Amino acid sequence: MSYERKNIAAMQGYQSGEQPEDSLTIKLNTNENPYPPSPMVDELVNNLNSDNLRRYPPPTADKFRSLAAKIHEVQVNNIIATRGGDELLRLLITTYVEPGETIAMSEPSYSLYPVLAQIQNCPILKIPLQDDWTLPTDFADKVNNHGAKLTFIVNPHAPTGRLLDELSITKLAEQLDSILLVDEAYVDFIDPKIKYDCLKLVEKFDNLIFLRTLSKGYSLAGLRFGYGIAHPTLISPMLDKTRDSYNLDFFSQKIAEAALRDQSYAQQTWQKVRDERKNLAQALEALGYYCAPSQANFLLVTPDKNLNGSAEMLYEYLKQNNILVRFFNTPLLKDKLRITVGSPNENRQLIDVLKKVLRKSSS
Repeated sequence: MSYERKNIAAMQGYQSGEQPEDSLTIKLNTNENPYPPSPMVDELVNNLNSDNLRRYPPPTADKFRSLAAKIHEVQVNNIIATRGGDELLRLLITTYVEPGETIAMSEPSYSLYPVLAQIQNCPILKIPLQDDWTLPTDFADKVNNHGAKLTFIVNPHAPTGRLLDELSITKLAEQLDSILLVDEAYVDFIDPKIKYDCLKLVEKFDNLIFLRTLSKGYSLAGLRFGYGIAHPTLISPMLDKTRDSYNLDFFSQKIAEAALRDQSYAQQTWQKVRDERKNLAQALEALGYYCAPSQANFLLVTPDKNLNGSAEMLYEYLKQNNILVRFFNTPLLKDKLRITVGSPNENRQLIDVLKKVLRKSSS
């Protein structure tokens, strides 16, 4: 006999990217930062004292929140610290969305969104992006017409890397009747010349929340630490009512503070990733791959079938050569691969393997 709720029994869980068990595999499938965390993190980790674990940690991570508020030029009550960005998504749903209310998102998008909606037994509205990966002009109208309570947008978008500008975010917040979550997991890799910064919008809109994470830009995917930035009226119920008690352990809070404090180091790694993103895109295009313009730490690439073979074949070939990339077997993405920007050495090895494919096809 199964005791699962009916909607849980009927759903599929989230499928994580492959995690290799050896140190030889080049991992370009889950968008981790190829560079290590700040030396300040190393110093702190090396001096952790287990005696601190006797007591409960600070319940709302106020030191981290104060530091993040200073960096982003917002108030402490604009910020909630969470166990990765994923906990923030869960908190939004459980705090603001009744079972049976619709959750909207673009298609394609982060594959965890529909899973979390299904857990809450919420209908899902997926609105396909246009051919150039932009939102359709009637996106807000469609969301409103379906009575959605919560809308998810990734910016820069995953898995394409395309960036919505501040004006587009502003218009969405104005037009939507729902809460708008802008998932900025990859925001640190945006070219600074673009001068993208939407956080000041939380002062104007009480239906707008931004998701940030230390997993990508701060090389702390293994730590699971994120935070949300929003109007205090959105933050307060999650912080004071629905958040798990002591949701962030003592060591995680200290490590996150150290990483965030070392902005100089973090910004250097972001620039390295941007430089390698450009180099990798040029190398891939020289081999017959189309690379969608990206402001993230990954590239969505489409191989020329006549030169390189299918995306699925390339995924399998790379895997056989100890290189993992991401293949999505879905209608809009089945002819594409998402490739994380690795270190210069990792990227060179990737290109060398792909050149072998090109030589085989031409012989």
